[in-house]
Amino acid sequence: MFQGSTVAAISTGLSDSGIGIVRISGPDAVLVGDRIFRSPSGKAVLKSSPSHFLQYGFAVDSDISGSDPHWKDHIIDEVMAVVMSAPKSYTGEDTVEIQCHGGVLVMRRILEASLRCGAVLAQPGEFTKRAFLNGRIDLSEAEAVMDVIRSRNEYALSASVKQLRGDLAEAIRKLRGEILHETAFIEAALDNPEHISLDGYSERLHEKIEDLSGRIKKLLDTADNGRFIKEGIDTVIVGKPNVGKSSLLNLLVGQERAIVTDVAGTTRDILEESVNLNGIGLNVIDTAGIRDTQDTVEKIGVERARKYAKEADLVIYVADSSVPLDDNDREILSLIGRKKVIILLNKSDLESEVSEEKLTDFLKETLPDRKDLSVIRTSVRENTGMKEFEDTVREMFFQGGLSYNDEIVITNMRHKEALQNSYESLLLVKQSIENGMEEDFYSIDLTNAYAELGKIIGEELNDDVVEEIFSKFCMGK
Repeated sequence: MFQGSTVAAISTGLSDSGIGIVRISGPDAVLVGDRIFRSPSGKAVLKSSPSHFLQYGFAVDSDISGSDPHWKDHIIDEVMAVVMSAPKSYTGEDTVEIQCHGGVLVMRRILEASLRCGAVLAQPGEFTKRAFLNGRIDLSEAEAVMDVIRSRNEYALSASVKQLRGDLAEAIRKLRGEILHETAFIEAALDNPEHISLDGYSERLHEKIEDLSGRIKKLLDTADNGRFIKEGIDTVIVGKPNVGKSSLLNLLVGQERAIVTDVAGTTRDILEESVNLNGIGLNVIDTAGIRDTQDTVEKIGVERARKYAKEADLVIYVADSSVPLDDNDREILSLIGRKKVIILLNKSDLESEVSEEKLTDFLKETLPDRKDLSVIRTSVRENTGMKEFEDTVREMFFQGGLSYNDEIVITNMRHKEALQNSYESLLLVKQSIENGMEEDFYSIDLTNAYAELGKIIGEELNDDVVEEIFSKFCMGK
């Protein structure tokens, strides 16, 4: 067990709310709790309280030094308190939680009383870090805690909960166990060739490596989807001025975020919004209309639009179907390159000057090597074409399927890097077998693959990496 000082922090948000929680964890948690909690009769009762039993009483501000003979305990709030004895607590240590009214001042007063009574202020993520150090959770589960808190859509929440309950850790441990078995067999056979034969082993190991690398590759293949699920799809809306870009942003957001007028060039700066498209997160940037202009401010906006278009995961190119296409459209399309693009032929409620056929011919002429461009006729004003737009995004990034199934999805880039390194080490084993090399070469790369997978669950990491991970946690978690 990790042995550290007794720490305390506010574990609920620092804003006025119905309930607030001050958590105390460590070897003296119950002692500190007894100094600030009193039963209705005025007694300190937490030391004798059963574990996980909720007690009613009062949080008080005590003079534990006894230096002031006239001191009287001041009641801070009417509260509930619970003792969670080790190891059956969040941290795996003795823990006391004081549940008070959720006023910021009340929570701070109780925290200050805890610190005066022997606790020290917890660092960001310290409770979860202690849970990891005490072996209650592994590192992948610890990281999932913050992913759950920061989830911005149902799919991200579902993926984080699967990781929190240990689905990824179980898969990683199984892979490591099988790799370790092969490594141990090779080492044992090399040390004791009289009793353990390696005849035919290379062929058997080749089959095993095919299986192991295939399972790791399956996890790796979910990483791109995982990034989009967790972080959202970086999306840029581009087009000429006054084609409906800002109106599209307002429609996606569900409120008037961008100023919409009939005057071309209204949007000069960048507007950023997070959009939940039926579970799909879009980090949408509305840009200035791209055109030749002498206006200094508008020029800056146009340059920013070009920059964001080059960096985006998805480009939404909005064209006005009531106005003929021109050289400005051709310049905008030239920015697209090989990026995923959805073309919205907007203002379909007006008399059309651009048919699908005309647009197709224009695209063939401007982007002759792109055969995968999606064109959707829309009217942002009348909210038409949006369902087809959503289906197209889903097909582009998730192959049409995105569901709450039991598949493990890699959403953490640290995990992806470790899986990639492990996969490459297994490919080296496979290459060594095919090249007819000696068996001791196999164990080197097998050991590397084993170690890289260990980084995911925290069994092969140095202290600096652990500190870096938990420094990103919020206070009180």
